[in-house]
Amino acid sequence: MISSKEFARRRKDLMAMIGKNAIAIVPAAVEQTRSRDTLYPYRQSSDFHYLSGFPEPEAVLVLIPGRAQGQFIVFCRERDRERETWDGYRAGPEGACEQYGADDAFPIADIDDILPGLLEGKAKVYSAIGKDKDFDQQLMEWVNSVRAKARTGAVSPGEFVDLDHLLHESRLFKKPAELKLMRKAAKISAEAHCRAMRASKPGLNEYQLQAEIEHTFAMEGASFPAYTSIVGGGDNACILHYVENNQPLNDGDLVLIDAGCEYQYYAADITRTFPVNGRFSPEQKAIYELVLKAQLAGIEAAQAGNHWDAPHQATVKVITAGLVKLGLLKGSVKKLIAAGAYSEFYMHRAGHWLGMDVHDVGDYKVDGEWRLLEPGMVMTIEPGIYIAPDCKKVAKKWRGIGVRIEDDVAITRKGTEVLTAGVPKTVAEIEALMAA
Repeated sequence: MISSKEFARRRKDLMAMIGKNAIAIVPAAVEQTRSRDTLYPYRQSSDFHYLSGFPEPEAVLVLIPGRAQGQFIVFCRERDRERETWDGYRAGPEGACEQYGADDAFPIADIDDILPGLLEGKAKVYSAIGKDKDFDQQLMEWVNSVRAKARTGAVSPGEFVDLDHLLHESRLFKKPAELKLMRKAAKISAEAHCRAMRASKPGLNEYQLQAEIEHTFAMEGASFPAYTSIVGGGDNACILHYVENNQPLNDGDLVLIDAGCEYQYYAADITRTFPVNGRFSPEQKAIYELVLKAQLAGIEAAQAGNHWDAPHQATVKVITAGLVKLGLLKGSVKKLIAAGAYSEFYMHRAGHWLGMDVHDVGDYKVDGEWRLLEPGMVMTIEPGIYIAPDCKKVAKKWRGIGVRIEDDVAITRKGTEVLTAGVPKTVAEIEALMAA
């Protein structure tokens, strides 16, 4: 669990970056309608949570470095006995101060009266400009109300700065408390994948393996899947973002599962591919072991000091050479890589940042160059090979084989830590687990 001291440190660090005579404004996530008058389960904005831990909608967080009356301000819903009976507990302004460390808190209904006064005299406004059109408009209305008082000597902000770069650069580097939560998310997700392997058999439906996965998430204390679970059997494994999960699992097919839980706002992201009946065919084994070899090469390249693209390029080299050896590509490996010939079978990059969001924030390039990997960064390594069922360029025995193997990797001073190592991934390990 992230402590109140850690939240306070994050706010302090951000305020040091924006400097004095500035103000940062962060809105809470908006509730989303599922259908008519029902809502999706609420999940706070990652940025808002990162700075406060405050879990409610209809809230705005304000940071004002150097403000004598308090630098951390929250606008939120008031306590309301009737609404709390229907919809659940509210902290109220008092709770925002007592439970979440706000220096000052006000009812959200009063924000139009109070926030313009907080903006007055500030040179810079930091906000996530362009993400929420309605909030951008509201922010401009607050600024314009200050401008309207110019004749009385009121000074309105003259510069608007996108907050994302500063805030997201901070989020990119995980502190020990964050890594602890990510290890827990990884452990739960690994247990879920093992459970799905043990449960698999011909005749089940894809959604039944999804149920095995998500049952484990819930039983182990994970609030949500970190993203919509992918369970693709047979040809469906060749669809990268297949989420229908409603087809039968057939004897002799592979099934690809890409699923991870969210634990206390931190995501895991694991993909494993295994035979529905517990035994790989020779062709499935050949493709699987090629992807595994590429993934291990990618993990090996994920070292501090290497650039972000190094793991991807490592996987490309292994996969291209392997496809040539298997006869799925023909020609010089070097020329095939230069021509991007591998992309017919491997059409995505080898990974992404991971953290509070499954595709987490943080720049991949700095000044136009791939950034260097540094301790504290967490990324996925997830090469794959997908041979479309209608691919006429290859022999029929290869068609419809889709394999992806994905692990979560933390960059450390000593090398890499594979957070998701609890799931088997060699052919022998998978077949042994499924046989048991």
